[in-house]
Amino acid sequence: MTATSVEKQVNGHAVASPEPRFDPVALAEAEAVRTRGAAEADAIRTRAQGEADAARTLAAEEAEKLRQANERGRLALERKQVDHDAYVAKKAAETAKAKADEEKAGKDAAEAEAAEAQRAKEQARSERWWKWGARGIYAVGLIIAAPVQFMHFWDRARPFLLAAPALLEGLALVLAFGAAWAVAHRRDVAPYRVGIMLGAAIAAGINMYGGLSDDRIGFNAGLIGAIASLGGPIVLMAYEHGIAQKADGIPSWREKRAADKAEEAAAAAREKAREEKQAAEARAAAEKAAREKAAEEEQARKDADRQADHDDVWKVANALRAARGSQYVTEQIWAESWFLVTGCKTVGIRPEIEAQARAAQAHMRTVTDAPVLGALSLVNSQIKSRQKKDPNAPDGRRNNGGTPPVRRPGDTQPYSEGAKRQIGRETAARKVGEGSE
Repeated sequence: MTATSVEKQVNGHAVASPEPRFDPVALAEAEAVRTRGAAEADAIRTRAQGEADAARTLAAEEAEKLRQANERGRLALERKQVDHDAYVAKKAAETAKAKADEEKAGKDAAEAEAAEAQRAKEQARSERWWKWGARGIYAVGLIIAAPVQFMHFWDRARPFLLAAPALLEGLALVLAFGAAWAVAHRRDVAPYRVGIMLGAAIAAGINMYGGLSDDRIGFNAGLIGAIASLGGPIVLMAYEHGIAQKADGIPSWREKRAADKAEEAAAAAREKAREEKQAAEARAAAEKAAREKAAEEEQARKDADRQADHDDVWKVANALRAARGSQYVTEQIWAESWFLVTGCKTVGIRPEIEAQARAAQAHMRTVTDAPVLGALSLVNSQIKSRQKKDPNAPDGRRNNGGTPPVRRPGDTQPYSEGAKRQIGRETAARKVGEGSE
């Protein structure tokens, strides 16, 4: 087979083959592929950067949360430790205080017991000395008074009179023993004391008479004998009297004085408490009266204001008050009356005020939801004014022979849904404004 070549001819003349050149379509497709690849790479890089930033931010947030949790745990632990230390210190202080109080109570009890023992010992010692002292005085008085009486009653013709001194002095002694028995058996000792004083007085009178009538005895011996006859029984009777009071639980003069002082102090304290109570009651009554007066004034002010500004509601409220037997128009009665007259449960709101408020709220919602026009508009801020290009200016397009790249669907990233809605609202508002003009 013979190869043949076909030459292009125009009107019988051969046409020269054109010089080879780049295909614009292929170049545009290549540029589109390159642009799309660069855009995808940028998107992947941006997404990766965003994910990395998000991961770093999340890690930082988690670290901050963990740090804050650890800090809160540390503070809570420190607070618990401080509370525990305070509790331990408080318990230790309470234990120490209780121990100190117990030791002090034991020490006070021991001291009181020792003082009581010392007091009992002193009382026993004083009672012993008082007992034997009284008996000793009685014995000394007997020794002094008996010889005087023996000398006074001595008579050779009547020797039996020598028993008279024993009778006179023994009478007081035996009656003293009887008084001691009465004290021990909690019997009345008054008869014995009367008998003791009668016997002692008789013996003293005889001794004094003997000293005045008998020169052998003399006045001095009679006088001292009379004193001895009276002194011994008196001292012994005083001793028995003290024993009887102690056995009967009769307080002494000192104890009576201390009890009287304590009673006077208690009476003064009760009187002071009564006066303070009366003063407190008077203050409480005055405060109550002041509160009641202020409440009455406030109620009168409320009634005057309500009757002046809301007469229709006041008439209904006053009728309800009278029907219920209430002294004043209470807040409950006023609220019920307001609802009955105006139909509104909120006191102070009438239908016209509610309508005005709802109209204002609707206007505020309209203003809030309206699109933003002018220089602050989202669409206008993205539209730039077109300037006429200088014809002598170089071509700003890429070095592709002056042929723009072919644009295909999908080359440009679509707007977000929020931007689309905003553009639609602003476009509709702009058309409405142009139509109204």
